[in-house]
Amino acid sequence: MLQKVSGFIQSQGLCEPTDKILAAVSGGIDSVVLCEVLYQLKYEFAVAHCNFGLRAEDAEADQVFVKKLAKKYNVPFFTENFNTRAFAEQEKLSTQMAARTLRYEWFEQVRKQEGYDHIATAHHSNDLTETILLHLTKGTGIAGLHGIPPKNGHIIRPMLSVTKDDIYEYVTERKLIWREDSSNITTKYQRNKIRHEVIPVLKEINPSLEETMQHTAERVSHAESIVATYIENLREQSIKEAENAFYISLVPLQNATGLPVVLHELLRPFNFSYSVVLELVEALEGISGKQFDSPTHTLVKDRDQLVITPRNLSSYGSILLNEGDTEAEAGNLRFSIKYIQADKYKLNTKPHVAALDADLLKFPLKLRSWQEGDWFVPLGMNGKKKISDFLIDKKVPANLKSQTLLLISDQSVAWVVGQRLDNRFKVTEKTERVVEISIERIT
Repeated sequence: MLQKVSGFIQSQGLCEPTDKILAAVSGGIDSVVLCEVLYQLKYEFAVAHCNFGLRAEDAEADQVFVKKLAKKYNVPFFTENFNTRAFAEQEKLSTQMAARTLRYEWFEQVRKQEGYDHIATAHHSNDLTETILLHLTKGTGIAGLHGIPPKNGHIIRPMLSVTKDDIYEYVTERKLIWREDSSNITTKYQRNKIRHEVIPVLKEINPSLEETMQHTAERVSHAESIVATYIENLREQSIKEAENAFYISLVPLQNATGLPVVLHELLRPFNFSYSVVLELVEALEGISGKQFDSPTHTLVKDRDQLVITPRNLSSYGSILLNEGDTEAEAGNLRFSIKYIQADKYKLNTKPHVAALDADLLKFPLKLRSWQEGDWFVPLGMNGKKKISDFLIDKKVPANLKSQTLLLISDQSVAWVVGQRLDNRFKVTEKTERVVEISIERIT
């Protein structure tokens, strides 16, 4: 097992021995084995766990189990609770797709904020087979036929060459303990139906199904690289990035063969489905202003170009600022944090800077999007004001309201980020220590 994983990591160039890895750990058998393998191969790693709030007491027990697992290996532990159902309902997604979207957005936040090189998931060859069959059943392009890539940006899958049987043998050999997710048994989920009802039939025809699928995925991946060269040339001609938005010129695409496929490949980084792309192609000759949504981005047709902006996902999670932190990122914003003695501090009143009385704050602070019911005491006032009313008074456009962040100290709003401080946390003549937080947009 260890040799197989180690050889796969080297052959695929997934990571270097000195790289820092953030392991995605649910507490199930696959991710428990991932931790053990990383530990035995002597990689420096941390554990990241998502609680999606979908399985009540079981989810809480998973969270406790994974925390103990991190302690067992003496590695850092990161966790986040999500309101997954609210996000799924808001964005009109399945619960599974909502959880996936939230999961990977948060993993990337932690990776960047904590300085890790890669995010490792515990996908194995059985997952690859299930994914290809699921894509074929629903309809897919060339990318769907390669299944799960060993490496995708900062995401790596070190165990993609091992089977579920390998994993069961390894936990028996190492006497490892894991949490069983009862949802893996039910066939109400599409992937489980393929796993329990379809694959056993196919293995009667081909007992080496997983190995065959892996070889097929490799061949498809090589063919995909040829297509990728063509798409990359078009991407250089048509896509520009500015002011936290992407602009796709339609002029270079006018004579493209197979426009829906080409456009789908260009939009793949923004997670637009092929069905949405087909609607978009039909709308290209229409008037400007029509909007299309993916789980992570919004696209608007604007004359002879497409304008793509990221959707705000931070309202369904949060970012913690621990005392002593000097930098953090939320979406397209970077926060710089300084700790200064009051007698040496010159007050900065610019809206992108918050000067707060350090002794009135309770760490860790939390950055999150505003929610209905949030209130604060605006600087210079003594009475409460709802954030919703404040944004209306400020005439903040509707599409920007959802991007408004709050800095929270022990359930209280300390700063409407970039707009107004809370009067309760302001610097006064009695202040001894100042926390100064400034923001800048990441281009």
